[in-house]
Amino acid sequence: MPLKDRGKFESKKDASPNIDPVSIFSSVSNTVDFASYKELHWEGSFDEYLQLIAKNPKMLRNAFQRIYDMIISYGFEEYTEHREPMVRYRFFTDPVTNGKDSLFGLEKSLMSLVNFFKSAAFGYGTEKRILLLHGPVGSAKSTIVRLLKKGLEAYSKTKDGAIYTFSWKDPNNPSGWTVCPMHEEPLKLIPHEARQQVLKEINRPSAVDGYEIRVEGDICPFCRKTHNDYLQKFQGDWKKVIEQVRVTRLLLSEKDRVGIGTFQPKDEKNQDSTELTGDINYRKIAEYGSDSDPRAFNFDGEFNVANRGIIEFIEVLKLDVAFLYDLLGASQEHVIKPKKFSQTDIDEVIIGHTNEPEYKRLQNNELMEAFRDRTLKIDVPYTLKLDKEIRIYERDYNREKVKGKHMAPHTVEVCAMWAILTRLAEPKKATLQLMQKLKLYNGKTLPGYTEDNIRELMLESEREGMEGISPRYIQDKISNTLVKTPAGGCINPFMVLNELEEGLSHHSLITSDDQKKHIKELLAVVKEEYEDIVKNEVQRAICADEEAISRLCSNYIDNLKAYTQKERLKNRYTGQDEEPDERLMRSIEEKINIEDSRKDDFRREIMNYIGALSLEGKKFDYRSNERLQKALELKLFEDQKDTIKLTSLVTNIIDKETQEKIDIVKSRLIKSYGYCDICSTDVLSYVASVFARGGSKE
Repeated sequence: MPLKDRGKFESKKDASPNIDPVSIFSSVSNTVDFASYKELHWEGSFDEYLQLIAKNPKMLRNAFQRIYDMIISYGFEEYTEHREPMVRYRFFTDPVTNGKDSLFGLEKSLMSLVNFFKSAAFGYGTEKRILLLHGPVGSAKSTIVRLLKKGLEAYSKTKDGAIYTFSWKDPNNPSGWTVCPMHEEPLKLIPHEARQQVLKEINRPSAVDGYEIRVEGDICPFCRKTHNDYLQKFQGDWKKVIEQVRVTRLLLSEKDRVGIGTFQPKDEKNQDSTELTGDINYRKIAEYGSDSDPRAFNFDGEFNVANRGIIEFIEVLKLDVAFLYDLLGASQEHVIKPKKFSQTDIDEVIIGHTNEPEYKRLQNNELMEAFRDRTLKIDVPYTLKLDKEIRIYERDYNREKVKGKHMAPHTVEVCAMWAILTRLAEPKKATLQLMQKLKLYNGKTLPGYTEDNIRELMLESEREGMEGISPRYIQDKISNTLVKTPAGGCINPFMVLNELEEGLSHHSLITSDDQKKHIKELLAVVKEEYEDIVKNEVQRAICADEEAISRLCSNYIDNLKAYTQKERLKNRYTGQDEEPDERLMRSIEEKINIEDSRKDDFRREIMNYIGALSLEGKKFDYRSNERLQKALELKLFEDQKDTIKLTSLVTNIIDKETQEKIDIVKSRLIKSYGYCDICSTDVLSYVASVFARGGSKE
């Protein structure tokens, strides 16, 4: 390190504030809730546990029921989109970690996911299936599973999500206890005949609402051995056996390997099925004399530790076929086969995720027919909504996370726009452009397109979202741009778009020259759209009067209503009835190239749109109609254009009066649109160059 740099470093080090240990301990004490510790680590007798069940039978729920209730506990909202009923579940906004893994634009996939859990909770058959999340790389498959896992952890710590297991008194150490290695449900200790009577009482209509509480299967081999040993010791007195049991609260934790398991493919030579179902503890064979004694076996395979919760299979279809066979019994019969032991019951959700190439390989493999039959696939595509894609990037690139550098407005937006364009199928209608299709999907209105038309567009392109550029590629290129930009600098859309284009030459998923050419052409489409966006913004900054636009719109709509209904309009100043102001209406409509022969169609379209909103109880806003908004802004801009000459920025011949007016526009861009001094200057120069080459009327 150079001497001068080292001196800077040392001066910063010396200037660091002193750390107060007392304040640290005080902060820790304030954040740790000691009062809840006792509740979360409750323990009691089997009889006391039965009393808890009487108060809250839902603590006996199986894994599917518990996950479904967990999702619903955060609430949901119903809405209609393109005349289709939709449900948005708040759980997937990640309330557990304040939105860190929130999902955007995947409502349909998440509805299918929740329906899977609901069906399984009611015992309709999906509880016997492997849930397979299928989609392109970077489409949030892993994020969905991560949400479920950490949500389940948090839910097990709540009163509604309480779950219990049990320990056995150690016969060789009266003060010691040995926990059930698979964290079984304590009610499994009740013999089947008596258990059915208990469950029948629990499932009385007045006792529990919704699905049926089911406690199925037997205890694990270790507990079965211990139970039988105590039963023999007490000569069949089951009550005395139960006195050797202590029931404890169970907190699910992936890090502690309790109730949540994760399995990832590795090299075939270094992986075998014991990682799923446990293995012999050779150190204890000498103690117990047999490798088939359950006390000499480690029930610590991923299936074992995930009992009562969820197991995730990362890239499940990359597993060796031998592992996939283990999944067959685990899904259909809810049993696993540990080495040297009989089939062992499990209660857990099996969820895997995979990319499309592996799934196609599964479809073509006739030997895996049984596995395919036990799989329920849910497609997780890329989002096709611009607003949602923008939110994905804004979560990582915002003012709080990007410090010392400024990102110009629309930088993230143009990246999101390009990503979505690569995922859309070319419209079959020649009159519809791809950018227009993007806007329709994002809720904008276009003439001649109703919600039914948009649904038809979606149905004719079923694979939309399953191909294209992933959010990860965009994030990588935004990161590269940020790294290259010096502290105090500003990142504008063209810098990131250039970075995106340069990266295409070595993009691993672009396999053909035609594909690369098409994607590059879409970059040009995005640049053209960005040009229109900033031109309109500069125009609005010059006009800078939302009230003036609203007044102009109100005046236009009043005249439009009178024209379409063949009425006269009262002049608010003279009080006289007058014909609708045709000159005003045409001066606005001409700004968006509405021909005189088409004016009646356009006017009826606007009035029909206003009427449809009124029937739905909504108020008309000119911003919801992109063409009308553009026409109004251009009209107002034309009325005020002579107050400033932007082309002077190109010639660099700027008098004092013009400079003052340009500075006012810059300040409006900074205050109202989020520009900084650097990018406001850049965008004014860019728009001025567009005007100078005839890109727009000045």
